Amino acid sequence: MPLWLDMLRTPMAAPETRMLRRSRHLWQLLCVSLAISILCLRPLRALAGPSAGVLCAALLFAVLVSGFRYFRAKNAADDAWLAGRGREGEP
Repeated sequence: MPLWLDMLRTPMAAPETRMLRRSRHLWQLLCVSLAISILCLRPLRALAGPSAGVLCAALLFAVLVSGFRYFRAKNAADDAWLAGRGREGEP
């Protein structure tokens, strides 16, 4: 069987739980907020002064922590779901 066909038949991911969906939406919101804060850095500096850089750094840290936690939880959910499917004898 060709590799592309074998990969097409492979289950891709577990169904998304409410907690995972909230975590994903939070991570996406933080990413968008970080992008907007970087694009609007000049007006932010005019309003907040030197603390505008601290705001961007805090958003970057929040994106990294939130992303790490989300992807770790998502990977664990996918592994558990695939392991459960393997025990049931489903392809």
